[in-house]
Amino acid sequence: MARTQAALLGQLSDIDLRLLRVFRAVAEAGGFSAAELELNVGRSTISRHIKDLEVRLGVTLCRRGRAGFALTDEGRQIYQATLRLLASLDAFRGEVADVHRRMTGHISIALFDKMATNPAARIGEALRRFDDLAPEVTLDIHIEPINEVERGVMEGRFQLGVIPAHRASPSLEYQHLFGEQMYLYCGYRHPLFDTADISIDDDTIRNCKYAGLGYHSPNMEVGNRLGLERDITVNDQEAIVHCLQSGRYIGYLPDHYADGFVKKGEIRAVCPKKYQYQCDFVAIRRVSPGPSRIVTAMWDSLAASHGEKDN
Repeated sequence: MARTQAALLGQLSDIDLRLLRVFRAVAEAGGFSAAELELNVGRSTISRHIKDLEVRLGVTLCRRGRAGFALTDEGRQIYQATLRLLASLDAFRGEVADVHRRMTGHISIALFDKMATNPAARIGEALRRFDDLAPEVTLDIHIEPINEVERGVMEGRFQLGVIPAHRASPSLEYQHLFGEQMYLYCGYRHPLFDTADISIDDDTIRNCKYAGLGYHSPNMEVGNRLGLERDITVNDQEAIVHCLQSGRYIGYLPDHYADGFVKKGEIRAVCPKKYQYQCDFVAIRRVSPGPSRIVTAMWDSLAASHGEKDN
């Protein structure tokens, strides 16, 4: 990476920024061909831009050929640095807009998965409110695991996040939004599916294969308290459903997301009075530097939307 720093130090230009944006699009699309629609330019032009950027940086960013497209180790590092750089530029534009008291610019928001079916989650209402306040602001919305949301907000790649509350960080500010009910489930082919709840105890549960999230979260905390060792580690809740459908694993899911599978007879809650917990969802933003006007507007829109009673 020393060569990269030497190549760009003191001479970052508009051309470099344009090349970095092309690289970001290619990395996120997974190849040159897939990026054509996103960038609205031809593959040969994209290839030339990436080659120019590699020359500018002094590293090989990606491999392309019969084996397919893949970022190199250096390419992955440059991609993460690119995200941070472009996020900082967006934040700068937002601050300049603040000077002129105009709501313009761009923000990126990261959300934990499977919230849309929760009637208490009013993210759509918050987006509507925000659009009323700042119709010229453009948004990116990402669905990410808790740890990626937190890391992205801390690094400035995301300006706001919405996640289940767990451990707190002094570098983040938190705002309660809504709650979620979690139950332990098994699939219809699992031995517990037809077992009466009264016959199930902690030892029975611990002897089952367990599918759980592989990063710090309320899911991990509850599993650890019960002494459940993960036999399958997953990064999102949809993966837990696939594990349950195999008939070999048990796992926690939010009741609103599980409801459709329960109604189809594919899964059931196991001892729901005992094996359950409540999740609080919070909005997060970094403490320093302070938020721009548009970030504050979205933060306030989330608060106002979740402070309303359901009609």
